[in-house]
Amino acid sequence: MGPQHAWKSPNYRDGAFHNLSPTEMLSKDASIFKVIAGFFSKPNNTAPDRPLPFVKTDLQTLPAGPPVLIWFGHSSYLIHYNGLNILTDPVFSGHASPIPGMIKAFAGTNNYSAADMPDIDILLITHNHYDHLDKATLRQLAPRVKAVYTALGVGRDLVRAGIPAAIITEMDWWDTTLATPDLALTAAPARHFSGRGLRRNHSLWTSFILQWPGYCIYAGGDSGYDAHFKTIGEKFGPFDLAILETGQYNENWPQIHMFPEEAVQAAVDLGARVLLPVHWGKFALARHPWKEPVERTLRRAGELRVRVTTPRIGDPVIPDTTYPDTHWWEF
Repeated sequence: MGPQHAWKSPNYRDGAFHNLSPTEMLSKDASIFKVIAGFFSKPNNTAPDRPLPFVKTDLQTLPAGPPVLIWFGHSSYLIHYNGLNILTDPVFSGHASPIPGMIKAFAGTNNYSAADMPDIDILLITHNHYDHLDKATLRQLAPRVKAVYTALGVGRDLVRAGIPAAIITEMDWWDTTLATPDLALTAAPARHFSGRGLRRNHSLWTSFILQWPGYCIYAGGDSGYDAHFKTIGEKFGPFDLAILETGQYNENWPQIHMFPEEAVQAAVDLGARVLLPVHWGKFALARHPWKEPVERTLRRAGELRVRVTTPRIGDPVIPDTTYPDTHWWEF
């Protein structure tokens, strides 16, 4: 763990990590001042006008059999399989910002806490942005986490959040490790960036491929659309489930987040049997209406004949068995 690994990475050049394709953080006609002004003048419909529905599932007694996935809103979810608990990008502090009063979770979306989690065998952290690496949550979880897998350079932030360095494994793109005797875990490319505060791209960002005998799941993290989805699909697909970001897009940053239609195309590129849209439904990080991501996703998925599952927070998703698909956001 540490910078020495970053120096050996083909993705690390001139003191920073880089995407596979040239990537601009902002479009040519955008500016940081325009983005900040837009953030503080968001329309009212970027947040729901009432608490969102949720299901309170007992995470301590999840069934055996196929993998069970529980979404907690935005990009946080638990996968339970063969007695193993895998938690990805948990954010349970009620906000996605270094300042607690900013970017608050929507009402009804913060009814799961670190205390509700079972003991965590594997914690996956895709990158170090505040809506994916929440130090308050990690400090609460740390005593019950057995192993952490993350991208190069992120270990420093995890240690500062109370995670012991000895249980952290940093991975470069295309690194594969046996996380357990029957779980192969691969870090794969994403088109994004990293940073907390003013430090930019001093750590890597990643997606993850989880392969068991009989099941394959893609955990997409944050990513703009690019050719890497096709490459991943050719190398590892088809996938039983692709978990892809569909929200927090904007014309000012088109290369670092996907528009919903691009996420559906990414699911096609990956060879995904089912798409689970995430990165929406909990925080307003962009100016689009809060439920527009899922509506646009379903519209394009219908055109491309991609199956989509739309669980409420807490609804179990079970490959080959249970794919919640109610339009619970329509009220």
